[in-house]
Amino acid sequence: MSHLKDLNLKQKEAAELIGGPLLILAGAGAGKTKTITHRVLEIIKKGVSPHQILAVTFTNKAAKEMRERIFKLIEEDETINLPISEFARPFISTFHSLGVHILRENSSLLKIPRHFTIYDRSDSISAIRGALKELSLDPKQFEPAKFLSIISKQKGEGISLSHYEEKASENYIDKILLSIWRKYQTTLLNDKAYDFDDLLLVTKNLLKDNDGVRKRYQNIWQYIHIDEYQDTNKVQYEIAKLLTGEKKNICVVGDIDQSIYSWRGADFKNIMRFEKDYPETKTILLEQNYRSSKIILKAANAVIEKNTLRKDKNLFTENEEGEKISLFGAYDENHEASFVAQKIKSLLQSGMKTKDMAILYRANFQSRIMEEIMLKENIPYQVLGTKFYERKEIKDIISYLRASLDENSLNDFRRIINTPPRGVGKTTLLKIIEGHEEQLPSATKEKIFSVRKLLLEIKNMALNKKLSETILFIIEKSGLKKYYEEEKDAGVEKLENMFELISVASKYDSFETQEALDLFLTECALTSDQDDLKEEKEGVRLMTVHAAKGLEFNYCFITGLEEGLFPHEGMGGKKNLEEKEEERRLFYVALTRARKKLFLTYASVRSQYGQRNMNVPSSFIDDIAPDILENELGENDSFRGKIVYLE
Repeated sequence: MSHLKDLNLKQKEAAELIGGPLLILAGAGAGKTKTITHRVLEIIKKGVSPHQILAVTFTNKAAKEMRERIFKLIEEDETINLPISEFARPFISTFHSLGVHILRENSSLLKIPRHFTIYDRSDSISAIRGALKELSLDPKQFEPAKFLSIISKQKGEGISLSHYEEKASENYIDKILLSIWRKYQTTLLNDKAYDFDDLLLVTKNLLKDNDGVRKRYQNIWQYIHIDEYQDTNKVQYEIAKLLTGEKKNICVVGDIDQSIYSWRGADFKNIMRFEKDYPETKTILLEQNYRSSKIILKAANAVIEKNTLRKDKNLFTENEEGEKISLFGAYDENHEASFVAQKIKSLLQSGMKTKDMAILYRANFQSRIMEEIMLKENIPYQVLGTKFYERKEIKDIISYLRASLDENSLNDFRRIINTPPRGVGKTTLLKIIEGHEEQLPSATKEKIFSVRKLLLEIKNMALNKKLSETILFIIEKSGLKKYYEEEKDAGVEKLENMFELISVASKYDSFETQEALDLFLTECALTSDQDDLKEEKEGVRLMTVHAAKGLEFNYCFITGLEEGLFPHEGMGGKKNLEEKEEERRLFYVALTRARKKLFLTYASVRSQYGQRNMNVPSSFIDDIAPDILENELGENDSFRGKIVYLE
């Protein structure tokens, strides 16, 4: 029991309850990862084989942290006499990575390539844009991203194209959606590809419809852990239930107060109904916060207790009282950004580091003015949202690798055949795809032959050499290195990114080639915004509150606290109770990102949608007790009072 000595009483109780269903309601900063990792170790110490344990969470970053901590606990525990290999360890992943794993293991049953293509968001939008073109629909009138969002939400509800065809009405929009979805589905089938939602939906259907497959995984994973259970959608919820066998050894961890993803299908009711799904459930509340000061928690508790769709809990901490929460009312967004910059410079002068500070906002458009002021004041910053694996040069290299492993991957072949430029046009590509390659001129045939020869060489490398060597081979032999070297200044960053991919690949050099390929291609396909956050890199972090969930910083600036912006009024201007309470949960998440100090800011005038709008401060501010707030003056402000507008 020595490994449990550093847990508090509630954490220890959760770690020791290893049989049957367990619900852990863990408040922000309450040490849930520590609890789960020690619970996994406790299960192993009770004689369970590590490979029989499954732990699923939502981001690669969270899965990586959990994996490292669990493996470290196992390796350091001298009482466990196990060969510590990749096969003797618990399976820890995201839901999407779990789906990829199951689909790859059953690829022959599903009649798909083991290294099937995974469409990222940009691939899917491109495919839908192609569908619109085939249907002679204007992409300006019928936005591809909106139709992708509708299709994604349907799949998240467990509805496939065939199911939607049965229930769709005869109205115009449904007919248009069906036409687009059919074309999109055809593109996926032709490319032997799945999009992100398919990774879950196809996995769920496989587990549901195939008794042998379902029982096999129930037998393998006899102890299941699901983190962030309040963020599961219907399909993820059903996957968890299907994997849970008769023993019902399922432990779910979550916090209703941090459920903020309904717009992407998450249903916080999943966690509220857990005790009904499993009547034998034992429920434990983790309420001691190890992150924030007493003042920050006082504000957070006051805000969230106004919600009615929740289970009561009250965070407390033994941390210091902390500084009061600063409140700044700016004239406009420029004034607001200037104040934030001044405070950051002041913190830097007192010895703080930029990477310990975050500027949070409700909507992406707010980042523009903040970036401008950061540049003007020469303050280093990092914006969350530019994904490394979505850069063109990175996707090109991945396509070379996938095309070499699967000669039927049309999407990848289309991408690399003229990258770098080889004089292969669309007409030539169409003839190749349609099987009329013999009609091509001799010179063109020679170009195609050389590409196919290169792909065979890449495949040979991939199956016999270290992964990092294969990536370097692709960069050099494909001509990409030479091509970007000739671009000079414009190509420098792209070359740096490509060589960074070699560093990523080198993490898998110690694995067997097949496993290395599986893990690497999964990582490339399933990264999230947080995975691109460079922990070691200096710079103030700029991000939406949604993107900040799961992160923490010493100093947080929550900006744009105005009615209509935060809380956001949405497109219709009216929100129901669930939507209103989700906005409040979002503010609660923002508050609980801070360890030491919070700065709340709002602007009386803000440009939005091309108009200058007058605003009133967010009603959320009124929920915070005045005795823990302090009004701030900007560097050039000589007064603080109400601004009166005369028109």
